[in-house]
Amino acid sequence: MSEVKKIATRESYGNALVELGKEHEDLVVLDADLAEATKTGMFKKAFPERHIDCGIAECNMIGVAAGIAATGKVPFASSFAMFAAGRAFEQVRNSVGYPKLNVKIGATHAGISVGEDGATHQCNEDIALMRTIPGMIVINPSDDVEAKAAVKAAYEHVGPVYLRFGRLAVPVINDNAEYKFEIGKAITLREGTDVTIIATGLEVSESLAAAEKLAADGISAEVINMHTIKPLDEASVVAAAAKTGKIVTVEEHSVIGGLGSAVCDVVAEKAPAKVMKIGVNDTFGESGPAVELIKKYGLDADSIYAKVKAFVK
Repeated sequence: MSEVKKIATRESYGNALVELGKEHEDLVVLDADLAEATKTGMFKKAFPERHIDCGIAECNMIGVAAGIAATGKVPFASSFAMFAAGRAFEQVRNSVGYPKLNVKIGATHAGISVGEDGATHQCNEDIALMRTIPGMIVINPSDDVEAKAAVKAAYEHVGPVYLRFGRLAVPVINDNAEYKFEIGKAITLREGTDVTIIATGLEVSESLAAAEKLAADGISAEVINMHTIKPLDEASVVAAAAKTGKIVTVEEHSVIGGLGSAVCDVVAEKAPAKVMKIGVNDTFGESGPAVELIKKYGLDADSIYAKVKAFVK
């Protein structure tokens, strides 16, 4: 069997910006002295006149992006998730969200898979922060194909968008002719009858692997890729609750305020069912190899398999 291709979604972000830049002269990319890490350096090389390095000043960068958007151009402001969503939260809320400006935020290095950079840089709270801002679209793509499609969709959407990308190379799982990305529309990757696993970001591939292991034990697990956290595909959640009666959410993010919380809001209001949330459990991360951290925090396929099996039984 050939080895599965793996690509970090931050790479996909850089490549997608270059391709969009060829088609749209109104696209401008801003960075906070992290062009090499966020991969916006690709855009800088191709279109230096449309790339602005704002220095280590993310709050100012968001303000500059807001100003550029007000002129009719489409800025993509890029930095690590911890800085784009955390450090610059006030500016994102007041300078972008409140006036509903057409700013796209490309947040890379999200979650504990940042690895050796440690707890200060492992942002497990960004989805929670961004989904509280009125009108903000929040997207967390699962692989290279989806990340590129998400960047294109973000450009085409008029209004603020938060895009979450990772540092760790992840399997390409959406490389097929049937794949279609649409903001707010979940994708069912595997049918099942006993339990529904709703996953986002790099946890989608881990959840698919867990579903294979569950199948070997006679447990039929449905797997849904919820790439858009806001607006959430509520219809898919309601349908899953009616179909299997048991839902497991999986995210490389805090279990507080992220995908799990969004799903629970829908289930409680519209479709009562049992829900288990798998994610980072009210704790900070730590320094270490990304793959080992994912295992330690129970976000790998084996851990998901064991938790879902116990939940179903």
